[in-house]
This record gives sequence, C-alpha cells and structure tokens, in this order.
Amino acid sequence: MGLQGRRVLLCVGGGIAAYKACELARLLVKDGAQVRVALTPAAQRFVTALTFQALTGSAVAADIFCAEQELAAGHIALADWAELAVVAPATANLLARLRIGQADDAAAAALLAIDPRRWLLAPAMNEKMWASPAVEENVRVLRERGARMVGPAIGEMAERSHVGPGRMSEPAEIFAACQQALAPRDLEDVPVLVTAGPTREMLDPVRYLSNPSSGRMGYALAEAARDRGARVTLISGPVELPKPPQVDMVEVVSAEDLARAVGERLDGVRVVVMAAAVADQRPSKRASQKVKKKPGDETVTLVRTPDILASLGERAQRPLLVGFAAESENVEGNARDKLLRKNLDLIVANDVADAFGKTTNKVLVLGKDGARRELAGPKQTVAHAIWDMVRERLSR
Repeated sequence: MGLQGRRVLLCVGGGIAAYKACELARLLVKDGAQVRVALTPAAQRFVTALTFQALTGSAVAADIFCAEQELAAGHIALADWAELAVVAPATANLLARLRIGQADDAAAAALLAIDPRRWLLAPAMNEKMWASPAVEENVRVLRERGARMVGPAIGEMAERSHVGPGRMSEPAEIFAACQQALAPRDLEDVPVLVTAGPTREMLDPVRYLSNPSSGRMGYALAEAARDRGARVTLISGPVELPKPPQVDMVEVVSAEDLARAVGERLDGVRVVVMAAAVADQRPSKRASQKVKKKPGDETVTLVRTPDILASLGERAQRPLLVGFAAESENVEGNARDKLLRKNLDLIVANDVADAFGKTTNKVLVLGKDGARRELAGPKQTVAHAIWDMVRERLSR
C-alpha cells in the first residue's frame, strides 16, 4: 500500500521526545509521503527547522509572524494541503492549547484549521503529568472531537528515576498509525472474519496447555481491515489486549470453542484470516478438580483438536482463506506444504523465534498462485501489506 503521494503535516511540540520526530519524518518520506513540518517555539529549543528541511526537502513553518515563512508555508495553506496532521510529541501544553483553541504559533494555528478527525496525536510527558485530571480531561475532549491517539507507551522517562505511561511511542509505531489513518477504503462493507491469540486446553481447573501468542498480529489484522472499511468479526483467545473499537468481538478459550465460533459466524463471510495460534492437541480427559502431586511419573494422553483451516478448505463454496504457520525449521517448505494441503489462498509464515510476544514481525507470505513476498516491520504495517495481497485476490 505505502504512503506514496499522501500529504502529511508533522507538528512538533516542545519536549525532549522532539528528536524522535526527525526519525518519524524520515520514515514518512522513505515510504513516499509528502511531508511538511511545523514547529512550536518550544520545539525549536530541542530541534531545528534546518534539520527538518533537510529531511523533507520542504520549507518549515516555525514563525507565524515571519512573512517569508507564511508565504512559503502559511498555516492556512498547510491546513488546506494536509490529509493528515501528526502531532509528535503532543505535550501536555500543546494538548491543552488544542482543546481550548489557542492558536498562538504556526503549528497550533495550522492544527486548528484542520478537522480534528484528521489529527493523530502522540502524547509525551512525565507519567504524573499524564495522570493529572487536567490532561485526562483534555485527552477525553480531543478524542470526542475525533482525534486519534497513538500511545503513550510505558517506559523510562527523561528523568531516569521515573518509569510509567507517558513516554512517546517509537517513530515506527507512529508511522504505522499514520498508515492506518490513511488506509484506503478498499474493503468497504466486505465481511471478514479474523481469529487471534492462543487457545487453552485445560488439564484441570487451573492448568492448561497453551502457547505464548500475544494476539497482537491478529488484532492488527482486524484493526487494519476495519480501517479499510471491512465489517470485521474478531474471534479471540485469551489475551491481554483491549477490544478494538468498531469490531464485532467474540471471546473463546479452547480450540473447540474457536471451531464452534467460526462455524456459527461463517455465513456471508468473504475472507477468513486464521491468525490464532490454535493448539493441535488437547488432554483426552479434563479433571474436575485440581490434580494433586503424587509419587512417580504421570502420563497425559493427548488427542487431536479440530483442524479448522482444513475443514474450511474442503468447503465447496468457501471464503478466501489466509492461514498462518509458525515453524522452527524449513519455514518456506513447511508453509508451502500447508498452503497446498489445506487448500489455502495465502499463508503467512515465520520462524517461531520471531513469532510471539513482539510488536514487530518478519514474515514470508506465499500464495497458491505462486506469489512470494517477504514483509517486516511493526505488526500494523505487516497487517496492511497482507490485506493488500488479499484485496488483489478479491478483485480477480
């Protein structure tokens, strides 16, 4: 998909995280976006207009009272030009000024002339400031007006003794959020079903067989499809992720639960993306009470769980199918075998060492039509690239 030709206004607030905005500008330009920059006076104490001019090749708006700057990059001209306005870092002061409509510098003036639904805010401040009632209220109001937020992340602050929420998201994550905000509506009203997360196969009321899947890849796929206009059903195993807004969410625990939920929601679905890490086996018996420790070894008998992908692939009138394969060896060969054996349209394969618990992913996508594509980056970016490949096949 990429951001080729998309117009992004980067507004930089006055915080120590301002230096990260340089890397964000570089990522946007590298992906083909046209980028212009507006700096608050406080931002110019941390970074220079010359830096951003060199990175973007465009004049920088830094002084609303400078006739030359207003002529080259006036705040109203910037507002009319921008498809998306990214504020990084969005400091507590800048959030407050945006809420009350205080337009006393080039960045704030340009932002106030842009619909808040085209804002992407990346908050950055000390965790105590982020938790203050004033900031919480400002964030709530800006969200209600339609502004998007990315972060803040939890981590070490500029004051190294402080750790908590308030750290600005990394440039790659903000870049991925830009991709989402500018996603094409090329899946408008397409019904899709995405599965995510692990399954748990219970041994007794407290113990189970499972895997380390975080669900992030599946959730990123669901959110990317939603942003592109699809009607999304997300069936999720147990994860510690917030429910994506504007997505029909179903929570399951076991592989049998997942198979049942998929079967009940399959009518009319055009695309199924099986990103869940489904257990292949389960205990043949589940103890009704916690199993106590006994002398000697014990044996647990395992039986196969339903092969959901294979059963979908056998259907005469089946949706477009995307499977996942986490492999420990011969990644491409094993994935290609699974692609053909289960009658899939696409399979997304990766090494188990790169598969679980990370915010980034490195995958190989294979198609039954011979397509082969390597993808890497934040999971949101990878998700959009996978949907690009799905969209191509829906159009055939």
